[in-house]
Amino acid sequence: MRGSIKLLIFGGLGVFLIFKVTGIVSFYSAPVKPLSIEMVAYNSLTDAERELIKVSPKDSIVKKVPVKDDIKSSIDKIYNKDEVYSVTFNNTNSDSSGNLVVYVGLDKKSVLGKGFTNNSIH
Repeated sequence: MRGSIKLLIFGGLGVFLIFKVTGIVSFYSAPVKPLSIEMVAYNSLTDAERELIKVSPKDSIVKKVPVKDDIKSSIDKIYNKDEVYSVTFNNTNSDSSGNLVVYVGLDKKSVLGKGFTNNSIH
């Protein structure tokens, strides 16, 4: 009888430990959610550029746009696709420039360049 109680206790403890270890492993191996395009763009900004955003990085407009001459001059020269995502941060304009724009590649991870809706910066 004592042997069966020990077996029951150690068996239950063993099953508990197996479930515990499986839970920990599955928690740490859970897929990482990719950043939104807005956050990829926001993370590329300097501190001074971030200060222009008064509300939230989500207060922006994301568009897939064709790469034309005005955009081509603001992005990485080796980028060879016909389109990019433009992330325009609302309410970041000043008297001398338009809203802040960040150009992100079609992979939604690569920041290609940035500028303003009126004046480009590099």
